[in-house]
Amino acid sequence: MAKRKNENLNMGDALQEFIKANKLQHGMDKVNAREAWAKLMGNGVINYTTAIELRNETLFVSLSSSVLREELSHGKTKIINLLNEELGREMVKKLVLR
Repeated sequence: MAKRKNENLNMGDALQEFIKANKLQHGMDKVNAREAWAKLMGNGVINYTTAIELRNETLFVSLSSSVLREELSHGKTKIINLLNEELGREMVKKLVLR
């Protein structure tokens, strides 16, 4: 339901409408995925994270430590679930560690 211009919107609703009208959600999803990774994984993992990219429903994470990459690969399903919980919707369906 579209709001008329003379109706008052709270800031959050106005921002969501702006994002939707300008087709910015994909960019916001990329930023939110990066922030969720940083929040969930903590400084220990972030120090070895060299790149994070969300493409479609796949999160690509580049790590500078092969040992860490191996350790994280054992918990991919749990990491995906935690990320989606943090993001508030099922945005990540696959996690690729490289």
